[in-house]
Amino acid sequence: MKELKYLNKYLYQYKYHLLLGVVFVIISNIFQIIPAQLVRHSIDLVTENIRVYQSFEGLSLQNTFFNVFAFGILLYAGLILLMALLRGFFLYLVRQTLIVMSRHIEYDLKNEIFEHYQSLSLSFYRRNNTGDLMNRISEDVSRVRMYLGPAIMYGLQLVTLFIILTPIMFSISAKLTWYSLIPLPLLSLSIFFVNNIIERRSEEIQKSQSKLSTFVQEAFSGIRVLKSFNREEESLRKFSIESDLYKKQSLKLTKIQSLFFPIILGLIGLSTILTVYAGSTEVIRGNLSYGNIAEFIIYVNLLTWPVTLLGWTSSLVQRAEASQKRINEFLKTQNNIISEKNLVKDINGKIEFRKVGFTYPDTGIKALKDISFTVNPGESLAIIGTTGSGKSTISSLIARLYDAREGEILIDDTPIDHYNLNSLRTQLGYVPQDVFLFSDTLHNNIAFGLTDTHEERVTSAAKDADVYENIMAFPNGFSTRVGERGITLSGGQKQRVSIARAIVREPKILMLDDALSAVDTNTENNILNSLKRIMQGRTTIIISHRVSSAKLADKIIVLVDGTVIEEGTHELLLAKEGFYKELYEKQIQVDEAEVNQ
Repeated sequence: MKELKYLNKYLYQYKYHLLLGVVFVIISNIFQIIPAQLVRHSIDLVTENIRVYQSFEGLSLQNTFFNVFAFGILLYAGLILLMALLRGFFLYLVRQTLIVMSRHIEYDLKNEIFEHYQSLSLSFYRRNNTGDLMNRISEDVSRVRMYLGPAIMYGLQLVTLFIILTPIMFSISAKLTWYSLIPLPLLSLSIFFVNNIIERRSEEIQKSQSKLSTFVQEAFSGIRVLKSFNREEESLRKFSIESDLYKKQSLKLTKIQSLFFPIILGLIGLSTILTVYAGSTEVIRGNLSYGNIAEFIIYVNLLTWPVTLLGWTSSLVQRAEASQKRINEFLKTQNNIISEKNLVKDINGKIEFRKVGFTYPDTGIKALKDISFTVNPGESLAIIGTTGSGKSTISSLIARLYDAREGEILIDDTPIDHYNLNSLRTQLGYVPQDVFLFSDTLHNNIAFGLTDTHEERVTSAAKDADVYENIMAFPNGFSTRVGERGITLSGGQKQRVSIARAIVREPKILMLDDALSAVDTNTENNILNSLKRIMQGRTTIIISHRVSSAKLADKIIVLVDGTVIEEGTHELLLAKEGFYKELYEKQIQVDEAEVNQ
């Protein structure tokens, strides 16, 4: 239960639900005990008065006696029905308090986990796969809820029922009580062990189901590749193998589940037989009445199901503890990107790198080595380099998606780690290398970074990103839904929507990380012409492997293997006849070849 202590704060938060639930559980148990006593009285009424009724045979007094006798039986029946209705009503209240409490905690816990997820750095997401993160917030939280709801509810019912009922049973007959209780621990242990086997098999099925779902998801996501390489039959063969494994594990589970109810019914029957046997001997000796046997049989059945559920709830608690342990591991993970002084202020846009080096913590790859440069407010810097040269790492460090461990980064002559993270990032416009669009409308994707809706700014940003005409060509215009990850758009359209999303915020610092890699030369020129105006008055970082994008910048640095090898303006770098000029000439030849085609 150590891991589950974390949930005590929620139980305290919803303490009134819990306390009312306990009260309603006690009352509902009282209303299920009373009918057994009414049954005893009604049976004793019959057995004690049947001979009197028969002795009046042939006399008119017999009918009168029968009417009084029948009224008494009817009265007991009515009271039993009333007790059942009252118990049902209070069971409803039990669920409206304890189960509702568990749903509230489930909601709060999911929100807490999701909020914590979003606060963690990118290195956390590089270490953990998406499926595992989703399991924490879905499957694991659901298991915890089963502890907070059904496990607590049935546990309270069992405890309160035993506390109320066993003294009543012992007061009637200690011998009969011991006989009726003997099979119950055996029943609970049997259910516990069988249920544990079921849970293990269920875990195996879940893993198999996860593999099957992952395989299907990859197949559907990569359907173009599958069809292009004519691998449909191979894909079907692999799916059949995974599906067959899932089937075999499901059949194993079914075999174990088939033992569940026979065990329950067999041990319940044993308890009833022992109760009838011991009760009969006591009736023969004159210590008990017939009604006591019926009363005890009802008591045994009342105790049987809570005891049966004890094994099930024990398993629920075990599963919940394992799940909460995994949740706690993530909740205890601290974000290593923190603000030292929590500085909140408007920035002008000056960026300075002083001998910055960076190594990715998860892979150990040295991305940057001794990088130094300065960009004044309103100026633009282009960072040119081949794949893997460390270009994107610079943008990640400016956005504080990672923190540099060597050297220093300053914004407006203030160390970047002094700024409040939210304050800093709201003043940045970032177009990532891997474009991601949400499964939403084009309007909402562009306006994603805005707190309020500004129709004019959204339209203006779409025009500046040269995507306005494409959007208006759709039947629903800005209301067009882009599908999962923007699948309905071309690569170039997705990049331009991403650019519009960055510039609509009117940021002080604009970072374009290879933002024009998926557009043709004509579209690139249109966007670059718009960028000339957009870049005025704001600091701009253009990261690209294409020299054509770099010509706009006031200054260019060339990266190779995380090191600056050349630096200067476009004209100056061409005059040096170094790496930059070589890259420029190669790209000019490629562009000319595309035009000739």
